Amino acid sequence: MERALFIPLILGTAREGRQSENVARFVFEQTKKRADVETELIDVRELPMKLDDAGEQMKDPKFSATIERCDGLIIVTPEYNHGYPGLLKHALDMNLKEYIHKAVGICGVSAGPFGGARVIEGLLPVMRELGLVAIFEDVNFGNVAKIFDDEGNLLDQNYVRRLDKFLNELVWMARVLRHGRENIPGA
Repeated sequence: MERALFIPLILGTAREGRQSENVARFVFEQTKKRADVETELIDVRELPMKLDDAGEQMKDPKFSATIERCDGLIIVTPEYNHGYPGLLKHALDMNLKEYIHKAVGICGVSAGPFGGARVIEGLLPVMRELGLVAIFEDVNFGNVAKIFDDEGNLLDQNYVRRLDKFLNELVWMARVLRHGRENIPGA
């Protein structure tokens, strides 16, 4: 049997009262249910980041080892003023070679109806520059305050089906890219 894929999830905001934490926990729990996937929740709040440096000069050894080991990533991020959180970008910039030829799926979160579509659109060129391969499925969590209750429980079960489709594509792409990294010279 093929070894499990390692696909951690990055929660990309540190704001107080963040609604995207409910989304991240939901996505994380659904990902953990997959027999062929090992996962871990990475919260940017908990990453040791120097704010007086940039890029790989501020690399955290533990985070870098996690990214080096992973076969793919899930990013859960809110949309702030049509963009992504600066702290998420700062965290992503800590690594470079560790991302190359690995799959990434993005879940956008917003208080409004578009579900973070603009944050996903804004992150795609960043993913490409980092060497990640974005899947074509996204999950957009719009009107996020209405789809989870006060305890963080999902109210709209349609998201289970949407996330399953997203995870199927991410797992497929991660498996194909891992095969390429391990078996095709020059990658």
